[in-house]
Amino acid sequence: MPKELGSTSRSTRDGKTIAQSFVSFFEGWLVRQEHYLDELLSVQQHCHESTEEDLKELVSRILSHYEQYYEEKSRLVQGNVFLVFSPPWFSSLEQSFFWIAGFKPSLAFRVLSNSVNDLSEDQNSEVGRLEKETKVNERLLADEFAKIQESLASPPLLQEARLQGRAGEDGRVSDRLAVGSLRSRLEAVVAKADLLRTNTVVKVMEILNSVQKVNFLTAVTRLQLRIRNMEY
Repeated sequence: MPKELGSTSRSTRDGKTIAQSFVSFFEGWLVRQEHYLDELLSVQQHCHESTEEDLKELVSRILSHYEQYYEEKSRLVQGNVFLVFSPPWFSSLEQSFFWIAGFKPSLAFRVLSNSVNDLSEDQNSEVGRLEKETKVNERLLADEFAKIQESLASPPLLQEARLQGRAGEDGRVSDRLAVGSLRSRLEAVVAKADLLRTNTVVKVMEILNSVQKVNFLTAVTRLQLRIRNMEY
């Protein structure tokens, strides 16, 4: 077997294994997400009974929960980056919210405005500055992603990408090399987009007090699960 084809075959098998591992993780992650929503709603209703330490501990656990998701997603991206752009474990409705393989970072500000209505003047100013900064970075990433999409105009490359980077026995070496280059560029842009997503939420959280953090995380979690469970 030619070295290139053997390597590609092993890469494909590894990618499938990583994808299966992610699906198993994600199913368990969603169950925990439901439990966290129940806990958040309970704390919201009895917030006056919770100490500052209790609120901080809950927020820390939920942020760690999201961190686990992005760690697993990073492994998936490295195993099969093409799959994260049309993941079969997400419904078409969920995928309609996608922006570079995930939610748009600026969505956090819409959720914030609908869930936290007691921001101080200083907090509003900080949020405004962060939102402008985030939208600038979104445009830069959107431009970078558009350039990658333009490279898909080549029919052989498009065909190979649809096969998730797998070359057939009669695939040309040049096509396989082109797919490898595309894969690397996509991995890089997804990593940047995920970093912007996580950094945006972390910076929003740094602006809020503990009660506001709970309200924000409740709204974020509820929105995700509502979209997940919506029938259409």
